[in-house]
Amino acid sequence: MVLPIRLVPDPILREVCAPVDRGADVSGLARDMLATMYAAPGRGLAAPQIGEGLRLFVMDCSWKEGLPDPRVFVNPVIIDRSGSQTNEEGCLSLPDVPRLVARADRVTLAFDGPRGQRTEVFEGLAAACVQHEVDHLDGVLITDHPEAPLGP
Repeated sequence: MVLPIRLVPDPILREVCAPVDRGADVSGLARDMLATMYAAPGRGLAAPQIGEGLRLFVMDCSWKEGLPDPRVFVNPVIIDRSGSQTNEEGCLSLPDVPRLVARADRVTLAFDGPRGQRTEVFEGLAAACVQHEVDHLDGVLITDHPEAPLGP
């Protein structure tokens, strides 16, 4: 089911989200979040953007290029960052307000999976997307980042 996306200045977008209880079934919520993200159309969507104050986000950085790879991340924590990149980012909660944001080019993310906690490394666009969505879980928006200069 496609859900309504919360827009700035909705206060839930500024809240630090609560961890998802271990063993909680969030599969239905994640499925609805993916449907909402694809319909928007976006590359990522965090739970507070649909009114849920939970540490959960969905992402698919390659579907717009015809390579769908839907992902669900529960209780994500960035445990390492390296390198740098600057990209123009958009946000489904701030339509038509793109911003140049400087972020790490490589991140290691720890998160809960179906068989326990795991870690995964993301680079480039996927690393930027992970950082954008984790920001949402901490009540941070792209407008909170200083406008980055474009270039090396």
